[in-house]
Amino acid sequence: MSKHHAKPPHGHPAPAYAPPAVTARQILGKWPVWALPSILVTLVSFLLALIYSGGVADPRGNVRNLPIALVNQDTGPIGTQFVQGIATAPNPRHRIKWEVLTPAEAKDRFDSGRLYGGIAVPADFTASLNAIIRPGASTTNIRQPHVVLLTNPGAGSLASSLATTATQAVVPPASRQIGAQLLDRLTRTGARPNTAQRMLLDDPVTTTSAPGHTIGVRTGLGLTSFYYTLVLVLGGFLGANIISNGVDAALGYAPSEFGPFRRMRSPVLISRVRTLAVKMVMSLALSVLTASVVVLATAVIIDLDMPHLFLLWVFSVCAGAVVGVGVQAITAIFGTLGQLVAMFFFVALGLPSAGATIPLEAVPAFYRGLAWFEPMRQITGGVRAILYFDARGNAGLERAWLWLCVGLVVGLVLGFGVTHFYDRRGLFRIDPEKVGGT
Repeated sequence: MSKHHAKPPHGHPAPAYAPPAVTARQILGKWPVWALPSILVTLVSFLLALIYSGGVADPRGNVRNLPIALVNQDTGPIGTQFVQGIATAPNPRHRIKWEVLTPAEAKDRFDSGRLYGGIAVPADFTASLNAIIRPGASTTNIRQPHVVLLTNPGAGSLASSLATTATQAVVPPASRQIGAQLLDRLTRTGARPNTAQRMLLDDPVTTTSAPGHTIGVRTGLGLTSFYYTLVLVLGGFLGANIISNGVDAALGYAPSEFGPFRRMRSPVLISRVRTLAVKMVMSLALSVLTASVVVLATAVIIDLDMPHLFLLWVFSVCAGAVVGVGVQAITAIFGTLGQLVAMFFFVALGLPSAGATIPLEAVPAFYRGLAWFEPMRQITGGVRAILYFDARGNAGLERAWLWLCVGLVVGLVLGFGVTHFYDRRGLFRIDPEKVGGT
């Protein structure tokens, strides 16, 4: 039995076929629509909260082995006694790593960012202390002894602040101990200390502050290296995602949509290995452009203090390229979930383990472990060395170059190795029989 449809009125076109409408309520009522997004959103939010809050919760409580110098320039014996008293004082949980150094050694380590602070004892320290117990001494003719608290703003504002707090805490006890010994020496001679001497000997040593290493004015108090690194990593990460989506659209594996306009190309028959090669080459090529505009924005337009500009540009190109290659490899291995995996590896885990805003000596051990291989940590070290420490290799630049090479090799090997395995197993992105052309 056949069905007859009424013809449309004369002069009116036949209505286009419209599929049955699906309502939003029908879609929202299906649990598979909710399942994967709910799991991923919940897991991502939970992990991000753990990662970020765990890294910043208690920097002072997490401090371990904060590198601080003890520099003795005193020509007399009391300076040595003062320094040794600080170095051998109780150091619970090894919070401070006291390093007794010569002035030349201290300068070298300040200039390479390996010290966060220091205490320098001047050459006339013993002489100025002995002047207090000299017979007839008074406050009018005595210059009170002092030590210099050294800072290193290039290590970061918080690192320098933690070091300053530590040095300010240890000087008064050592000062009072020296004062008590001097008072004992004075009374043993049979002399009676006057009021001025007693006041000075209660706490004879004062402090002044000075930078152990200076950085430029337009350096964000030592934070420009972190923000510059963040721009490089985010640029490499986002650029790789844009390239990946663009290539997939050009190959017909994903639609390209601009507002209300949508286009789906005919799929092209191409292996996973060749697709990855296209994406990686584009990431490598475009890293030159992205690094150039980053340097233009920061060094020229914003006018940040950026010495060794050509070296910084070369390093930026290489850093962006390695991040881009790594993201492409991860996306090729994990598919759509690769963007989340790459985000966690390059950004989420990288921020608290970079040692830029909070020094690694003030974060939990988990983040110090991540810092051994996290790309953001290595890039931060290289950028910081170039911007603040005269591009010295031992300031972190050598390590940064080494790990960029390692990262590039790992990204290439894993990316092409896994995609080659997928191709060998016949795990194509689209059924070759459904491809209409090449």
